[in-house]
Amino acid sequence: MLYETIAISCISPAIAAIFKQDLVYSGALSATMSAIALLWNMIFNALFERWEASRRQPARTLGRRILHATGFEGGLIFMLVPVVSWWLDISWFDAFVVDIGLFAFFFCYAFVFQWAFDRVFDVPAATKGS
Repeated sequence: MLYETIAISCISPAIAAIFKQDLVYSGALSATMSAIALLWNMIFNALFERWEASRRQPARTLGRRILHATGFEGGLIFMLVPVVSWWLDISWFDAFVVDIGLFAFFFCYAFVFQWAFDRVFDVPAATKGS
């Protein structure tokens, strides 16, 4: 929830400014995208951690963190393009461009947030290796 709360506070004003919408309208879009992202996060992380635990070396390396962030954000783009297109009444291509901008922000944000989260709460036991 902390992740999404920070994200909504960053994205809502940006959408409001870029698309000349009020903050309530852009906040509702941001909250909708957040809800989709939360559901995807639960599904993706469960699948990723299962895959990660099956690796011979389950430790979270830099490459694995990049793979995690890329996989999560890449999957999210496919879910959000139709939502953004409909909500902002823009073409799918324009919504894709918006999502690429969001991807650039969230790629870095997800990487840093996950790293900080693992530092504070430790990594899942399955990724610690033997």
